[in-house]
Amino acid sequence: MAWMTRFLTAVAFLAIGVIFSPETFGSKSDGDNSPLLITGLKLAHLLCFSTAWGAALWVTFIGGIIMFKNLPRHQFGNLQSKMFPAYFSLVGVCCAVAVGAFGYLHPWKTSGSAEKYQLGFLLAAFAFNLSNLVIFTPMTIEMMKQRHKIEREANIGEEIGWTKNQEVAKKNPKLASMNKKFGMIHGLSSLANIFSFGSLAIHSWYLAGKINL
Repeated sequence: MAWMTRFLTAVAFLAIGVIFSPETFGSKSDGDNSPLLITGLKLAHLLCFSTAWGAALWVTFIGGIIMFKNLPRHQFGNLQSKMFPAYFSLVGVCCAVAVGAFGYLHPWKTSGSAEKYQLGFLLAAFAFNLSNLVIFTPMTIEMMKQRHKIEREANIGEEIGWTKNQEVAKKNPKLASMNKKFGMIHGLSSLANIFSFGSLAIHSWYLAGKINL
């Protein structure tokens, strides 16, 4: 996923350039932009934001829980190790595009405080996803592989749920230690994901206030 990290970084710098140097990219507040361009940017922002929001909602609160309750733990973990890099990449790209489009439509120098806060929330969502993609997810996957190895030695891991793991960990210090390490890294990853989701939720409230139904 190194190429995706570089791509996200490049898009992030572009988005930041749009925000803080709008004249370079032709973003103006005097109404000189064409209606077609403005509509296109609004559409890009809306589609990318809604994709990021929907993906985060499904993965965080629905899909992951269903898989955990119905798949053997090792199968569930291996699936998650393939899914989460793609998930964080998708949400990261969508957040970066949303930041760029919103920044173009609301140049930093001429924006009100509400728009500046919203740019901050969108940037936060992007940053939390990037931290998950680059830092926490690779660490979590590596810890998961190490724990799977220990569990296979103890002949567990093909069952659904955590019951056997917890039972064996009481008598296996090595597994108990690995559970603790995995729990810490996985907790940080989950926290970053929740913060990203919360930032997107705040932006959804802002957008709802702008819609006339």
